[in-house]
Amino acid sequence: MVDRKDIGSWLSGPDTSGISKYPGERLGLPESGPGSIARAGRRIAALCIDWGIALLISNFAFGGDSWATLAVFAIEQILLVGTLGYSIGHRIMGIAVIKPGGGTPGPLAALVRTVLLCLVIPAVIFDPDQRGLHDKAMNTLLIRR
Repeated sequence: MVDRKDIGSWLSGPDTSGISKYPGERLGLPESGPGSIARAGRRIAALCIDWGIALLISNFAFGGDSWATLAVFAIEQILLVGTLGYSIGHRIMGIAVIKPGGGTPGPLAALVRTVLLCLVIPAVIFDPDQRGLHDKAMNTLLIRR
């Protein structure tokens, strides 16, 4: 026999009590403004700026070799994100890479994060908090400053 409670719960849809209302809520971050998760538009713009800088350097120093462009991009990411917590593109777009408790990711996290970023696929697979697999692997967050 079907219980009315079962039908009512089925008609009301799935249980959404454990689902976050916005990216970063589960991590204790604000919904918007400084300290909130950086959204895709800022991330893509920062990536384009960083890639453009790498392309310019590669064109002048290495004749536009595609592997050289990737290497310049990777070196920029490793050095700047590992020491300052942001690349040139991140800085221009007002975002930064941090550890959940605060502070810069450090050289090892920046190295692994960059390798995964250069592989592309880990960077385009997101969780509900809009963290790519490269950020999840190194337990980092890309936030607005």
